[in-house]
Amino acid sequence: MRRMILLAAGAALLIFLTGPLGRAREKDSGGISFTVSMPRPQTHLFEVEIRIRHEGNAPREAVLVLPVWQPGSYLIREFERNVQDFEAVDVSGHPLKWEKINKNSWRIMAAGSREWRATYRVYANELSVRTSELNSDHAFWNNTNLLMYPEGRLGESAILKVNAPEGWKVATGLPPVPRQSNTFHAENFDVLYDSPVEVSDFKVLVFTVKGVPHRLVIDGAGNYDAERMRADVQKIVETEVELMGGEVPYHDYTFILHLRSNTGGGLEHLNSTALGYPRFGFGKAVVGGSNSAAPFANTRERDYGGFLSLVAHEFFHLWNVKRIRPDALGPFDYTKENYTKLLWVAEGITDYYAEIVLRRAGLISEQDYLKARASEIRALQETPGRLVQSVEEASFDSWIKYYRQDENAVNSQISYYDKGGVLGVLLDLEIRRHSRGTKSLDDVMRYLYREFYKQNRNYTPQDFQKTCELMASESLDRFFLRYVSGREELDYDASLQVAGLRLDKNSPPESTTALQGPRPEFFGADLSQQAERLLVTKVMAGSPAYEQGLNAGDQIVALDGMRVSKEFFMARMAEKKPGDLAQLAIFRSDDLRTLNIKLGARNAGNYRIIQVDQPTIEQQKIYGAWLGAPLVR
Repeated sequence: MRRMILLAAGAALLIFLTGPLGRAREKDSGGISFTVSMPRPQTHLFEVEIRIRHEGNAPREAVLVLPVWQPGSYLIREFERNVQDFEAVDVSGHPLKWEKINKNSWRIMAAGSREWRATYRVYANELSVRTSELNSDHAFWNNTNLLMYPEGRLGESAILKVNAPEGWKVATGLPPVPRQSNTFHAENFDVLYDSPVEVSDFKVLVFTVKGVPHRLVIDGAGNYDAERMRADVQKIVETEVELMGGEVPYHDYTFILHLRSNTGGGLEHLNSTALGYPRFGFGKAVVGGSNSAAPFANTRERDYGGFLSLVAHEFFHLWNVKRIRPDALGPFDYTKENYTKLLWVAEGITDYYAEIVLRRAGLISEQDYLKARASEIRALQETPGRLVQSVEEASFDSWIKYYRQDENAVNSQISYYDKGGVLGVLLDLEIRRHSRGTKSLDDVMRYLYREFYKQNRNYTPQDFQKTCELMASESLDRFFLRYVSGREELDYDASLQVAGLRLDKNSPPESTTALQGPRPEFFGADLSQQAERLLVTKVMAGSPAYEQGLNAGDQIVALDGMRVSKEFFMARMAEKKPGDLAQLAIFRSDDLRTLNIKLGARNAGNYRIIQVDQPTIEQQKIYGAWLGAPLVR
């Protein structure tokens, strides 16, 4: 019990020091407290009570507002659609008049009552890191989904009490209130909304870094090795803490991990993160692409390496986003979009660091690291949208495009995760080149932490570029104009050669299996086998399939007069040569028609990042400093 009290005091101090998200502290006009109950979990209905108390003169009316989005996930999600059974009463239990004044706001005619309460239910049956779920097995929620704030009082403190079913425990990053069971304190609503809650009979793994406690709260069974997971997550934390200067900017940290057959992704918070991963996704590590589970991400195979990459990504957000904050990302307006052009830094460069951290922690080799980067470059080069949308535009338009992709998205946009991660590689190497190996992107991140977070400032796109130029000791205007605000093709070799490397696009493929599919320049469509139907899901702009009339949604029933499955189609296409015809019988809606697709050039080579001939001493030095391994001459 003594240790619990000490941790609670430390956590409360954390909230004060973080200046929560930069919102000015408002003087409490009384008290705000919430109680979340779940008496019938099988109904998926949370029961929420908010109590409002005024110390002085009470206003005659108040407005309660429910957020419409979850910070870290840039889409208006309309959480208010799940609210039902709203009521309000005064301290004596007499009903108060109320009215709904817009989609997510309720006005209560409190008639000057110094204390009153509102109750409502919230339906929750969607498990993701940004939403909420309640069922007979567990409860998980983001407070933005459940808890309304009194309009004009976001800076005030609040108490959260959880009435948990018997046998269930409560985990959250909020500090506990001493001597009160399952009761927690938030310095203000930004902190409250930045602290998800898990309630279940979860398992806990614990470790410490620099004397600071960390815990992995695991809900669900899986094929993970608990001791290996604990040790490797600790290595990630230690590596990132040292990368950012050795300071631990929190007093405790909670990883909430959901293991299910159909879940994935992560969402960052001030001193916690919510993670989802396939329950049997902890097999042999296979290097792939990005850790992110976002729609455009070139994801790793679902394996243990992918899990470590996910952890490294979300934990690095502890600095990049939660403390080093882009211009519009905190304090937040929870009622509308918060626009920024910097998601390529917030998410893409975090993706870059997730992978480089695994290398520095000794969890992957430098060969595996370079193999994964080559895979990401290939995926980007096979996305026609890279020539249509800049990475700044992708960031700004995330609210209307990124989470609402259709069959044309591959032709009209790019992922700020994927291109941002590749830009992280190139930008780091550019800074190392201009500074002759004395500075790197690490120095940029540490500078932003000291000069912006520590000074309670958000940074702008101009601030980020200037900081990079400060470390490079030269202008990087050409780089940012061409690749960040612009849409020009990336010059990979210009940056890779700094570390004695180059991009080889014509290496023999690692596998000759036809199931890997023809490259876009040869045919140009993605296919999906759905039961007995072979459907076209995407057609890449500029490819033979696109130019000769194949559409997303078409059902391919025959190739060259023969009935097809996906496996049969890929095998036959692998036998064809550039210039051959592929005669397709397709259903478009309910109409049968024939298309003759003349195939393009076959570039069957594999992308690899390889060593240049006879690297110089300086190239060897930069390679070693970057990847922590010698470049063999």
